[in-house]
Amino acid sequence: MKVEIWSDVMCPFCYIGKRKFEMALNLFEDKDNVEIVWKSFQLDPTIVSDASKTVNQFLAERKGWTVEYAAQMNDHVTKIAKEVGLEYNLDKAVVANSFDAHRFSHLAKKHNCQNEAEEQLFKAYFTEGKNTADHDTIIQLGVEIGLDANEIKQMLKSDAYSEDIRMDIYEAQQIGVSGVSFFLFIDKYTITGAQDSSVFLQALNTISKEIAEAITQ
Repeated sequence: MKVEIWSDVMCPFCYIGKRKFEMALNLFEDKDNVEIVWKSFQLDPTIVSDASKTVNQFLAERKGWTVEYAAQMNDHVTKIAKEVGLEYNLDKAVVANSFDAHRFSHLAKKHNCQNEAEEQLFKAYFTEGKNTADHDTIIQLGVEIGLDANEIKQMLKSDAYSEDIRMDIYEAQQIGVSGVSFFLFIDKYTITGAQDSSVFLQALNTISKEIAEAITQ
């Protein structure tokens, strides 16, 4: 069973959705036969990485909120994340363009460790307050999951995987993805957002049964 997930590194509900999906996957009997493919999506491609600006300041400027209201929204998201075992430290998060992080994810896919790369990126951004657009940071994250530092460095110096990202985004537009996280099961069924793990588990079971019946026909 193939599951494609469109997400962005700086999307708080994408990390929550990842964890809820994994909770369901752990309860799914046929989990070893599930192929997960992460797809690139940029909530805001125009973002300029700025380590001097807090996420609250960024959100206030972009959405016309007060900084205090932005902080309240982030506190709310932090509580939701905590319910699934995630520690968000959004007061430390670094505003960063996610394009190179997505390229890193595609490189990790080549080495069959894309899910680990996504986990590293989310954790770096939401928990550790690392700049996920910084090349040294990306190299460090890659080394931690067993990738070669020189290969990552050469990839970042080039435009490798840029077209893959654009294709992911184009594909998202073609199938009507307006927000992330967005889950596409076997090119047929979709789930949008950080749904409860029971929703994901029901989908996995239902689709697995459909596949089994198709095979026996």
